[in-house]
Amino acid sequence: MTIKQIKDEPLAHYSYAIISKGKMALVDPSRNVKPYYQIAEAHNAKIVAVFETHPHADFVSSHLQIHKETGAHIYASKLVGASYPHQTFDDGDSFKMGNVSFEAINTPGHSPDGITIIAKDDRDKQVMFSGDTLFIGDVGRPDLREKAGNMKAKREDLAKSMYHTMKTKFNHLPDSTIIYPAHGAGTLCGRNLSDDASSTLGRERKENWAFKDLTEEQFVAHILEDQPFVPSYFGFNVDINKEGADNYEPSIAKPRLQFQMDTFDTTDTLVIDVRNEKDFKRNHLAGSFNIMAQSDDDKFETWLGAIVKPEEPFCVVLNSVKDRETILNRIAKIGYEKQLKKLITINETAFTKSEVFNLNDFKNNTNQYTIIDIRNTSETDEGKIFDDAIAIPLNQLRESKDSIPSDKPIVVHCAGGYRSAAGSSIISKTINEVPVYDLSDAVKQFE
Repeated sequence: MTIKQIKDEPLAHYSYAIISKGKMALVDPSRNVKPYYQIAEAHNAKIVAVFETHPHADFVSSHLQIHKETGAHIYASKLVGASYPHQTFDDGDSFKMGNVSFEAINTPGHSPDGITIIAKDDRDKQVMFSGDTLFIGDVGRPDLREKAGNMKAKREDLAKSMYHTMKTKFNHLPDSTIIYPAHGAGTLCGRNLSDDASSTLGRERKENWAFKDLTEEQFVAHILEDQPFVPSYFGFNVDINKEGADNYEPSIAKPRLQFQMDTFDTTDTLVIDVRNEKDFKRNHLAGSFNIMAQSDDDKFETWLGAIVKPEEPFCVVLNSVKDRETILNRIAKIGYEKQLKKLITINETAFTKSEVFNLNDFKNNTNQYTIIDIRNTSETDEGKIFDDAIAIPLNQLRESKDSIPSDKPIVVHCAGGYRSAAGSSIISKTINEVPVYDLSDAVKQFE
């Protein structure tokens, strides 16, 4: 049994290819099918199975496309209520591929329809693909399915389900079982994940809080405490994955590309500018939002799906035509490509400049500014950087703009500079009476 782990860095998502005797199975594949087809070709293997541990909230899966193009069977729990062709895969069900046997364990907690997949070869190597149930150092959050999916469940009920999953579902597995989760550190599907990409069940039994000797009440209270915010697109993606997404290539081929624009009416059109903050501040379309997508370190997918609502039309400003495929891939990962109306490049006459920020004046006269702290609630609960700052999380900023006073210049900050670029541009679209400044990475001088 050969296992390949494929990481999507911006979403901290792990998918897997399992290869044995010229056949290949996939677990939780992401939207772009190319990496999986390349692995299959490199190993001279035929893709025969796709396992979906649950309908994911943070990315769109390619399970249906892979089924259509390769004939691979899709395996998912009957509880998903899947609309796509599939074979149910629940407690007691198994599947043999080459020298590998796959078995299903129903593991509700993160979702009511989640499964963990146990894979074992003829040399007694045993691994578990735990989806969003068991992470390295944590477990999946239980608060994403109150309004989405075939089975809806209250967070308290799913928290109790997770307690019983952790107490009962893995007891028969040896400590040597290798754990391959669907996410690592940086995901919003859990809270305190390790940077490690895999672990063993024995290690997690010793170190993971969810295996500790807690009462159900203690477990539920702990898992519900201080969970991250839920981006707008999460429920939208659950429903796409329940139905099965459109094929990737035709889907990203539709948005039109317009070159070197110098004017664009953003009054009724949402424009997302993915360039770096320096280029944006020097020259941008008035009213556009700066959500950077310059590297895998930029959490572009998350913030696009947190700021832009599902099915809300938008356009995107690129650095150049060369970035087209990369940006389309990142947009399609969360199923937003149908909302994308145009891709735009702009020229130097598209003249709206951001206000030039006098950092020294701000340092000496912070009381002369309205300071907006757009960090997440869990961050501000740990302490403010500026005592008199108004806390409005970035994901709530568009809906809360009317609560921002406009009697003094406004300074927007986050923890490192990425989010404040987006936040200051959002506020600038609606507040014109006073300058709006981005503190950017200078915030580190005040910590």
